[in-house]
Amino acid sequence: MTQAASPASRTAPIHPEQDYLRFLAQGRLMLLRSRASGQHVFYPRVAQPRTGDTDLEWVPASGNGTVYATTVVRQRPPVADYNVALVDLDEGVRMMARVDGVAPASVSIGMRVKARITAEGDSYIVVFDAVAAT
Repeated sequence: MTQAASPASRTAPIHPEQDYLRFLAQGRLMLLRSRASGQHVFYPRVAQPRTGDTDLEWVPASGNGTVYATTVVRQRPPVADYNVALVDLDEGVRMMARVDGVAPASVSIGMRVKARITAEGDSYIVVFDAVAAT
């Protein structure tokens, strides 16, 4: 006699971090968004923080943001210094990344930035470029 598969075994496994990394490898910055509330979620997860809602769907991110905080990581020469920044995306989530294309000490709180996906080693990461003030 054959047993029927349980409902849990019939559903596809959920791997939000792997999905996010796969999107980056495709050159796409994607965020999770709750269908019910419209709120975006980052870092990828299976349920929305605070509510526990699991109605999350992948949507493209604008990539536009504002530096919330920044610090310079000093290196011993000849290795170049770099910055680590917290960036608030326009969608309302915060990411940790670096801002490229400007001197690390020139990255400032309130600076407008635009996300870019780049290869580093065997993986893809999000970095930000400064956007000229208009």
